[in-house]
Amino acid sequence: MKNNDSATLTASPVISPPGTGLWWGLLGVAAFSFTVPFTRVAVESGGMSPLFIGSARAVIAALLAAAALAITRQRLPRGVQWIRVAVVAGGVVVGFPVLTSFALTTAPASHGAVVIAVLPAATAVMAVIRGHERPPMTFWITAAVGATAAVVFAALQGGGLSGLHWSDLLLFGAVVAAAIGYAEGGLLARELGAWQTVSWALVLSAPLMIALTGISIAWQAPSGTTTEWAAFAYLAVVSMFLGFFAWYRGLAIGPMAQVSQVQLAQPVMSICWAALFLREELTWPTVLGGIAVIACAAIAVRARLDRTTSKR
Repeated sequence: MKNNDSATLTASPVISPPGTGLWWGLLGVAAFSFTVPFTRVAVESGGMSPLFIGSARAVIAALLAAAALAITRQRLPRGVQWIRVAVVAGGVVVGFPVLTSFALTTAPASHGAVVIAVLPAATAVMAVIRGHERPPMTFWITAAVGATAAVVFAALQGGGLSGLHWSDLLLFGAVVAAAIGYAEGGLLARELGAWQTVSWALVLSAPLMIALTGISIAWQAPSGTTTEWAAFAYLAVVSMFLGFFAWYRGLAIGPMAQVSQVQLAQPVMSICWAALFLREELTWPTVLGGIAVIACAAIAVRARLDRTTSKR
């Protein structure tokens, strides 16, 4: 821990009250919990293509990020920080939004929320790898069981292992992308700042996302109802931008392992929103699958947290 103390002290507020990181993390999770159901709302009628939703929301968020960076005159990332910003961008700006947008054209929001419930454990695994930690065997076992539970759930919903759909593979890819982006972003936020990290990631990926948006519009002119455009606006402004202010700030204040636990509430919230806004039925397989995946993720994150705490 001593090797990281100086970086932590220079990047996070010294006077942050105990538990502040958890509250910021919970605020970010609450904002993200609407992402899956609102993405489903935006793509449901087919008026907006998945590529448009996944890329155009990043373009809008990038404009907001560029304005915020310019107004506050933030310093540019330096050297290897640009590579780390690119990793964050690849995970949370490009990978997760685009993959989930395509997946949710066919998968129900509640189904997607259960598969994505493995994300906390996946984030913890990436943080362990990135931080060169040696967690107990319990961590690896429960993380593996959680991932297996998510695969089994997706398979059973599709009618067996042969019934796994492309949407499930896209969701699992989205989980991996987000886990990498979350873990790297949480570390980088201690150096650049919370909102600055996601802002630079958005700006860096803007040329690619503008190109993808142009391609999507040429392929299919976007259209939609007021509700669908409102859902898209939320994805662009909150899910893609403002939510990361709170989430990365919480991870930066830390401890990261502890703050990441609040992410376990996200799939529960998402399933509830899907039932409330989309009138999706809460079937027993969905409920039991969600409980199994969330329980495994909770044990995995707790095992890592206990190991981290015992070393202090």
